[in-house]
Amino acid sequence: MMRYAARRGLRVWAWLGSRPPGQVLAPAAAMDLGPLRKSYRGDEEAFEEKHLASFDPIKQFAMWFEEAMQCPSIGEANAMCLATCTRDGRPSARMVLLKGFSQDGFRFFTNHESRKGKELDSNPFASIVFYWEPLNRQVRIEGSVERLPEEESEHYFHSRPRSSQIGAVVSHQSAVIPDREYLRKKNTELEELYREGTVPKPAYWGGYVLKPDIVEFWQGQTNRLHDRIVFRRLQDATAPMGLMTHKGEGNWVYERLAP
Repeated sequence: MMRYAARRGLRVWAWLGSRPPGQVLAPAAAMDLGPLRKSYRGDEEAFEEKHLASFDPIKQFAMWFEEAMQCPSIGEANAMCLATCTRDGRPSARMVLLKGFSQDGFRFFTNHESRKGKELDSNPFASIVFYWEPLNRQVRIEGSVERLPEEESEHYFHSRPRSSQIGAVVSHQSAVIPDREYLRKKNTELEELYREGTVPKPAYWGGYVLKPDIVEFWQGQTNRLHDRIVFRRLQDATAPMGLMTHKGEGNWVYERLAP
């Protein structure tokens, strides 16, 4: 028998068939999330080409990033979803922290032997997405990825809190471990080992820089006619541009995409 229940605007269908004594019923067989929606901005707050702070996407990102940093409802403006892919096309994604950006690209640090590290070794392209929900904005960036110089990774590693340095040594990221107690014990051992000395940066830990080829700025609209302005880096500066393509700074061009 199926039972329908409405809860907080959601439609939930659960199976109530017979089950052996003591067996816990699964919470729900399916959830209809169609009613989940919220209002974004009105058309009078649309993000139009005339509102661009710069025709350079890195400078435009800096403007939006600063606004996200100043928004008290955003806990970590530098939190981003990093998507990588195996050589044969199997994607994976996770949240990481942006640790710097410039005209050279967007920098982050991680374990080279983690799943993302191995995927970047075999397929050095990635996408990152920032979603700043209180501002109804997201930025999507695609490009090639390179390892940062060892000196830069070393410098950043030793600028981190000591507990984070030890944590990087403790964790062979993505490796299977027996339980959390294993981490506690290892952490205690290394705290004692390096009590008086410098924590060495592991060879398997370091930084990456994503060099952008595409940067898309998205702003939500209540009527779902969202604003999307995308910048593309021209590989051939002599190639003719389309009628709806506009010249940006340097080798960048920008266009508006349908939502």
